[in-house]
Amino acid sequence: MVTRSAALIVKHFDQDHYTAVFDTRTGFFVRMEDDGYSEPFWSEHGPELLDVSITNWCDRGCSCCYRRADTSGSHMALVDYEEVLRQAAKLHVFQIALGGGNPNQHPIFAELLQRVRAEYGIVPNYTTNGRGLSERVLTATKKYCGAVAVSAYEPYEETGMAVKKLLDQGVTTNIHFVLSGRSLETAMRWLSEPPRLLEGVNAIVFLNYKPVGRHADNTLLLKSSCRLDEFFRLATAERLPFRVGFDTCMISGLARLGKAHKISLEGCDAGRFSLFVSEKMEVFPCSFMVEAGYRGVSLRSNSLAEIWKTHSSFEAIRASHAAGGCDQCSSRSECLAGCPIFPQMNLCPFRYAGHQQGIAPRVLHG
Repeated sequence: MVTRSAALIVKHFDQDHYTAVFDTRTGFFVRMEDDGYSEPFWSEHGPELLDVSITNWCDRGCSCCYRRADTSGSHMALVDYEEVLRQAAKLHVFQIALGGGNPNQHPIFAELLQRVRAEYGIVPNYTTNGRGLSERVLTATKKYCGAVAVSAYEPYEETGMAVKKLLDQGVTTNIHFVLSGRSLETAMRWLSEPPRLLEGVNAIVFLNYKPVGRHADNTLLLKSSCRLDEFFRLATAERLPFRVGFDTCMISGLARLGKAHKISLEGCDAGRFSLFVSEKMEVFPCSFMVEAGYRGVSLRSNSLAEIWKTHSSFEAIRASHAAGGCDQCSSRSECLAGCPIFPQMNLCPFRYAGHQQGIAPRVLHG
């Protein structure tokens, strides 16, 4: 059953025994399990969110890029993009997060936004490095997007200019801040004394540094800092002048050290409620697996439905999540043992064999 209003989508999934409610204006999303059933562990009908790389082209060349994106990167072809959308619509996908590279510098980016929203009824969002925000891109963004995230890069002038352009258009704008052992002090300063570039933003979202890509460095792991407790106290404090969010890769620290209510916490959703499609039409449970030595599953020879429901790569990562967290931890149901791909970035003091080793790459090869 599907119910739609001007902004609200309500879908009941009989086989999964839950109802999903999605507000296309605000991004509010909630799952409500049927009477007598527990909260769903994964959505068997299909992913709720697709993370789609429409390009691996970028002219910044940042040392921290987890995709090694540069000006030699390729763009996803329109025919491939249409195929992703067609299959996504059949699986009742609510949102598509467009990424890269720098997605808004795709040659036909405005058309890509129009197609996903106007023709398929799926809400697009994207993350930008701040460059390439032309008037055409801004107009299409305002008309079709749910929200945009601007990646924060030192010295932050370009970040601030991009935020202003988007806010001037009335676009819901977030800031993505990669949190590492090196950037933690800046993050804490922003929380204590917010800089001007945060004025008017919807939220600042903290992303756990992943040791993969152009400059994978385990010395930058967040757990190397002795001030994590202080950071989480600041980030989950009441009466901040802006909203604060976290990617699910922060869950092992947030569940243990933060003050957020448990109802707002969720473990990694890779392979459970989301998946990643690369610009080469390769499908992975998680986008960070691309540069970590894993092989994707070709969407040219398999359907999204088949990959999602039965492929060994997705079954393996769900099995890892289902194994649960550490027996000693009161937050095991939220944490799900953190990240199975990069266990070294987990922020938990407890140890056991599965947590230490993660999933061997050979298990997830397609």
